[in-house]
Amino acid sequence: MRRILIIVGLIISGLVCGQQPKTTDFLTEITKYDISDILTLTKFKVENDTTIVERQEPIGFIGENYQRFYIHFISAIQNPTDKLNYFIYGKTRVKENICSFQGQMVIKEARILVEGDLPPLKQGFVKGTYEFYEDSKQKGTGKLTGTFSTDFYIDNNGKIRYDAISFNADGFNNNQFKGIWTSYKLNESKKCNWGDYRIPECEWKNGCDVGAAEFSINDKYIKNGWENYTQAWNTYPESTEVIKARQKEEEKWWNENEKKTTNR
Repeated sequence: MRRILIIVGLIISGLVCGQQPKTTDFLTEITKYDISDILTLTKFKVENDTTIVERQEPIGFIGENYQRFYIHFISAIQNPTDKLNYFIYGKTRVKENICSFQGQMVIKEARILVEGDLPPLKQGFVKGTYEFYEDSKQKGTGKLTGTFSTDFYIDNNGKIRYDAISFNADGFNNNQFKGIWTSYKLNESKKCNWGDYRIPECEWKNGCDVGAAEFSINDKYIKNGWENYTQAWNTYPESTEVIKARQKEEEKWWNENEKKTTNR
């Protein structure tokens, strides 16, 4: 009987979660704003309690074995002649292989929620496509292509902000990217997704993210680059080892000029 109730509860929960919130088109209006800061910011405010939070670096994976994938946007610049287009420059990392890249993101859709979480603030999202090209002169390089989704809100001063209104809620995420990485040399593609605090298409049902309140990698994939992350953010209490692991997670690896390179 208890098992039946659990199954029914999961079905109901899925139906509720599957309902799409009502929205209105915002594509024309979004050209009046610049989302560059939402993509590159290091700190953000949790609007409902005014807390300032240090933004963690995006987490991601590449390939069927969920190898850890790092990416950092060093700069994002809105195209002055096409306000839906953004020029991106940054670096990627797999194991100890660091590559620089440049490319663009194009907003294809922008919408505002009819009923937001914190009225009268306007909450919304943008969706679009991206194409990032790693430097072909470096080893183990390729191109990243796919789609993205970014959540924002308009504050009381009319400024566009990173949407962290629900930051303290289970499963919080933002800046979700999903797509593929294709090798220049071999022309072979691997699934490659990343995001803030969660990774799209990496839920427990796919055997990758088994966390409830926060991201937690499945034990069978920890050896694929997730050892330090698990030590830093999924290990308690806050021991000396945990503190050291967090310090390593906060290292600005994209600023290092030279790194040992390995194939992906």
